[in-house]
Amino acid sequence: MPKPLIRTNDFVVKFANVNGSGSASANSLFAKAILRMGVPVAARNIFPSNIQGLPTWFEVRVSEAGHMGRRGGVDMAVAMNPQTWDKDVAEIEPGGYLFYDSTKVLPPSKFRADITVVGVPLTEICNAAYTDARQRQLMKNIIYVGALSALLEIEPQVIEALLAEQFASKPKLVAANIEAMNLGRDWVLAHLEPVGLKVRRADTVGDRIYVDGNTAAGLGAVYGGASVCAWYPITPSTSLAEAFTDYCHQFRMDPETGKARFAIVQAEDEIASIGVVIGAGWNGARAFTCTSGPGVSLMQEFVGLSYFAEIPAVIFDVQRGGPSTGMPTRTQQADILSAAYASHGDTKHVLLFPEDPGECFEMGAQAFDLADRLQTTVFVMLDLDIGMNDWLTKPFAWDDARTLDRGKVMTFEDLEAGKEFGRYLDVDGDGIPYRTLPGEHPTRGAYFTRGTSRNPYARYSEEGQVYQANVDRLLRKFDTAKALVPHPLRRPAPRATKQGVIYFGSTTQAMHEALEVLRAQGRDLNGLRVRGFPFCDEVFDFIGEHDTVFVVEQNRDAQLRTLLMNEGNVDPAKLVPILHYDGAPITARFIAATIGDRLGQRARVTEAAE
Repeated sequence: MPKPLIRTNDFVVKFANVNGSGSASANSLFAKAILRMGVPVAARNIFPSNIQGLPTWFEVRVSEAGHMGRRGGVDMAVAMNPQTWDKDVAEIEPGGYLFYDSTKVLPPSKFRADITVVGVPLTEICNAAYTDARQRQLMKNIIYVGALSALLEIEPQVIEALLAEQFASKPKLVAANIEAMNLGRDWVLAHLEPVGLKVRRADTVGDRIYVDGNTAAGLGAVYGGASVCAWYPITPSTSLAEAFTDYCHQFRMDPETGKARFAIVQAEDEIASIGVVIGAGWNGARAFTCTSGPGVSLMQEFVGLSYFAEIPAVIFDVQRGGPSTGMPTRTQQADILSAAYASHGDTKHVLLFPEDPGECFEMGAQAFDLADRLQTTVFVMLDLDIGMNDWLTKPFAWDDARTLDRGKVMTFEDLEAGKEFGRYLDVDGDGIPYRTLPGEHPTRGAYFTRGTSRNPYARYSEEGQVYQANVDRLLRKFDTAKALVPHPLRRPAPRATKQGVIYFGSTTQAMHEALEVLRAQGRDLNGLRVRGFPFCDEVFDFIGEHDTVFVVEQNRDAQLRTLLMNEGNVDPAKLVPILHYDGAPITARFIAATIGDRLGQRARVTEAAE
């Protein structure tokens, strides 16, 4: 029988609850208390798409080493849902701990011999202290937080301070929640000993902030100069529009008149929302919409108009499980191909891949410069894991001297000086023409915007050579974008190796930890994090330098791998897919084990051949 786990500031606690029970705020309180003690945490809320009644989980990774990805495995399960009991108990690591409500006696068959069972009569404590049914349900959550604080030696003063902040305008609720917390804590101190998992004060959080990616992207849009948001509610992107709205009310109100200097439109559907964005972009405003996969599907024709008529637009795609309704509250990286080649005909679009909320802020602002400079739609590819979960990330930074890059806009003075204007005329050889904004000049610079084929002066034409020259120019513009999108970042192994791995987005943190695990096993890999599409030469140079390149992504069809093969004419045998798509965020253990198995298989094949 394994000994009980003994770990300090390095463990995983997973809460199993019922959706609609009010547990999410209590579980978040638990995570934030550890964070306030200076120990990094990564919390992930895994919840169903219905309003109430189905199972929900909240996983807290405690890691003084700073690992922010999911590790895999559970050291303590807080099993509060009878529906998922067997599954939750089965996930516990040998030597781990099971925390449960012991008011009702359970048979020995419901437990495991290789774990430590910690029972606290939560319902009994609640019933003795409260008479109202809803109050019993809500306070039960705070009671188990108090019990856990005693078991894991979390400082109660930290929890009290958090409750005081949370209910600052309602002092009675502060006192009631502190009382409930102490009910659980006092019971444990009187009847149990602390477990082997402990939280000790540290100083490894530093100046990092705790925020979700949708909030970060919404603030990035404000700093990026966006003044128009047209959106239609869809999980998991709705909170991005809500965050942008809140920040606009803080930062975009005219200080003299008190009037709004922004427009936020909740449209009747996704088609209307992207139509509003393109109309605003044509008028010179910086505009965006936020959506998820189903919305991208509906927006295809308008995205094609943006591409062909060359109108700036930004789409924040917070990806979720698909196709169709799929798993709307689970995460995936499954819109890569649909966004890269959105619409019919020959189209290619710029994609940005943020790894965390810090980059959601940075790329959220950068996307508007790129859209203006390239005069096209730019996709910022978040996912539910980044968008809706709180991440520990570096503080947002902004250079106040930075100016908005509006790209090639011909001004009144340019037109007055007699400069030649052709809306789709490539005068610089980079594929990007000059545009004018409506009303810039009373007699010059006007053109007819159309989605049909036209010549460089925006005059209708269906001549084959004219059409071909135009779409070839659009391809030159896309090639120009290679130098403008964020370049990839290398993570070299300490020893020379011919094995590499490519990854992107929210996979990054788990990938970095997996590289450390593989290195400890004597398996070195060079890493490359892709941050934008189109791919620059560095990506294909990296592939060329290695015998094997693993491509890690969270979808079934290896979409990034397909994009690499298609854009770089790469031999498919050289790119080995590592795919995870069950809707939960990928884990370091999954990546390390899967790559390790593939490396082992290749080594055995080589030995057999020799």
